[in-house]
Amino acid sequence: MFVVLLTYVKGLDVVDGLLAAHVRFLEEHYAAGSFLLSGRKEPRTGGVILARAPSREALLDVLAQDPFAREGAARYDVVEFTPSKAAPELAGLL
Repeated sequence: MFVVLLTYVKGLDVVDGLLAAHVRFLEEHYAAGSFLLSGRKEPRTGGVILARAPSREALLDVLAQDPFAREGAARYDVVEFTPSKAAPELAGLL
């Protein structure tokens, strides 16, 4: 499992111009089962994605398809972790 931290490196005018395409990217990977949760950081400096992938390299390949990545609008920090405990409603993620 992975936590992906996005940090915007371009202005919100650029980010907002890419937002619809970014949402389509997210929807595609939710449908594929790769993304589990996502949302923007507060304050609005980037976003967070909870993802699963067979490997870090596989996830990085997916993230490279994000319009934010293709246009150089965001930086991605990927943290891999092994979940060992979950709230009852999230136990299926273990």
